[in-house]
Parts: sequence; C-alpha cells; structure tokens
Amino acid sequence: MTLVDRALDARSVVEAAQRIAPHVRHTPTERSRAISGLAGREVFLKLENLQHTGAFKIRGALNAILQLDPRARAAGVVTASAGNHGQGVAFAARLVGVPACVVLPHGVPLAKLTAIQRAGAETVLADGGYEGAHETARTLARERRMTYVHAFDDDDVIAGQGTLALELVGDADVDTLVVPVGGGGLIAGIALAVEGRRPRPRIIGVQSADASAFAESFGLGHAVERPAATIADGIAVRRPADRTLAIVRRLVDDVITVSDEAIARAIVVLLEHHKLLAEGAGAAALAAVLEANGRVGGTRVAAVISGGNIDPNLLGKVLQQGLASAGRYLAFRTWLDDRPGMLHELTGILAAERINILHVGIHRLGPYAALGRVGLDVIVDTRDRAHADAILALVRARGFAADELLDTTPS
Repeated sequence: MTLVDRALDARSVVEAAQRIAPHVRHTPTERSRAISGLAGREVFLKLENLQHTGAFKIRGALNAILQLDPRARAAGVVTASAGNHGQGVAFAARLVGVPACVVLPHGVPLAKLTAIQRAGAETVLADGGYEGAHETARTLARERRMTYVHAFDDDDVIAGQGTLALELVGDADVDTLVVPVGGGGLIAGIALAVEGRRPRPRIIGVQSADASAFAESFGLGHAVERPAATIADGIAVRRPADRTLAIVRRLVDDVITVSDEAIARAIVVLLEHHKLLAEGAGAAALAAVLEANGRVGGTRVAAVISGGNIDPNLLGKVLQQGLASAGRYLAFRTWLDDRPGMLHELTGILAAERINILHVGIHRLGPYAALGRVGLDVIVDTRDRAHADAILALVRARGFAADELLDTTPS
C-alpha cells in the first residue's frame, strides 16, 4: 500500500506553475563552460539561488497558500523551518495578505531569522532542532486554528517545488537531473514534473554523508532516522516523509551522498568560475556532478543550485575548508631550534621556490613547544594537491619536520 495520492501527478505541477508564475522568478538555466571542462561533460546550472528569497522554497509555499479558502487565509499559516522554507512562507504570506508564524530551531543562522522577520512573519524559537520546531508549530496550529504548511510532506508544496523542473527542461536539453535532497519535497516534485517526458531524464538525488537519512531510506525501502550535522543545513533532515519517499522510490533513479568537504569545494568552484554564492544544500548537486561521476552518469547534466542563503559567519569557514581540501593552500606545523636564523632558513627555502607565505604563527609556550625548540604554524598558497604535497616533501627534505594541519585529501 502506498501513501502517495495518485491525484498528485505531472498535471498538478503544471497547474502549480500556472498559479505561481506571476509571482516567482523564472530562474536561468545556464551552461557552464568552466564546470563542463572540470566534469568532462556538458553541465548546466539551474540557478534557484537567484530566486526570490534566495531559494526554491517560495514555489511550494506560494502554491499552498494561494489555494487557501478565505476562512483559512484569515486565520493565517504556521510552519517549521530550518530557514529557507520559513522565508518562502513569510514571503508568500505577505504577498497574499495572510498572517504567518514561523517556528525555527534555536541556533538557526541569524541571517535567515532576520530575513523572515523582515518579511513580516512572527518568529518563534524552539528547542530540539527541526523536529522540535515541527512539534511546536503543530501545537500552535491547533491552538490558533492556523493552517500548517509543511516544508515537504504536503501535496501542494511538492507540486510547487516541481515547477522549477518545467523551466529547466524547457530551457535545456539534458539527460540527467541532479537534485539536492533533504525531506524530499523538491526531488519528488521534479520527478512528477518529468514523469511523462520521452525520453525521461535520469534523476539523481544528493545528500550530505553527514545527513543521509533519505539516501539510506531509499536503499532500504522504508523511512529511517539518522543524525543530521552538516554544513548543508538546508537539507539536514533526520527522517524523510513517507509521502515523498514513496514518490522518489517510484520515479527516481538513485539517491547518493557526498562529503561536506566535496560540498565546500563545490561552493568554491561556483564562486571562482561564476561569481555565484551557494549555500551548502545549494552546492550539493554540483558536488556530486564533480566528484561522483560513476554514480551520476549522463553526458548533458543539470545540477539544481537550490539556494544561496549561507550564513555569513559560516561562509569564511566553508571557503577555507573548500580551498584546503582542493589543495589550494597548505597549512603545516614544524618545529625549529630556538636560535637566531632558523625562521629565516625556513622562509628562505619557501621563497627560493616562489611560494607565497600567507601566515606564520610562532608558539613558544604550550603543547606545541619543547625546551630549546619552538612550534611554527605556516600557511602557504598552492596551485593544487600535487603542489601541496611537493612543498611538504621539500620542507622535510631540508631537515624540517612537517605535519599537515588539515586533511586536504579529496574524498
């Protein structure tokens, strides 16, 4: 027995597209010459980071809210969100003139919280992560008699999310769609949207390996709960909905995982080659295209860049991790005899090879130092992983012990 409502089909997505078209942006689908070169095939980017509110979530939220009857509109809507869905509900509610309340988990990025508040929605913070926010929102919906708009376990939301696929396949001829997956609303909607196309493009879902509940549920055939701690907070869902899982198992070819390091590298690639900012969830599909070729397949591949609302406080760390894991800089620790000229000797080795030194930190006290010796942390520019390995080998060959501070080996 399936929980999928058979009335939810490709026609539902077409109707949703007609309903929301006056209010959402038809975002670009662009062929990336640079990324195509890196991936060894044609790569197209569906740029939902350029959507209103900075993410695709406005599509599903608006489709659901536009269909409320007058009494439900007057009572208002409530939702739980890790950020992007809340912004979508707040934006859609303001557009339609509906009161909105968004429940967020404590620790939600401040940028997302303030964006929801600027859109005019009431915000409530709850303990217990997304699941705790969901329970609080359900309670508020009952107490205030408001309509609950689920982030993914809702037919109207699923149909709305799928509208981006109609734009994508209308703008580019592709054989594979690669889609980030959290609770499964986006990929379920996309799968429904293209179900009747001949030939139908392959659909590959992507999760962070550190939030892999949907991928594991897809493989097992039933929903399971797993921890979710990842830089891709927009897809950090501990358990998929039975509704979305049933659609995805019927219509999607595979759901795979990538590492957080791969996601960070994809964020760097988008910034370097296209001057586009993606959040972790938004870059997950591109990470799979660049680094999971054996499982993604295809010769004309579209990656959905689902959002760009990255926490500014996280961005610096993500870029640092992405650059390091791509071998774009090297951080290492060495130890010097505590006597004049030793630092000059080390920096002279690097200067002779025209290696740019970004940072030097000297530790005379604490666990990094010993009697008569000092610890030294060094960060240098590198071209790639091979160049970083060559620098480590050079330093060691000249008699300096050197331990790399970050694991920069691509996963």
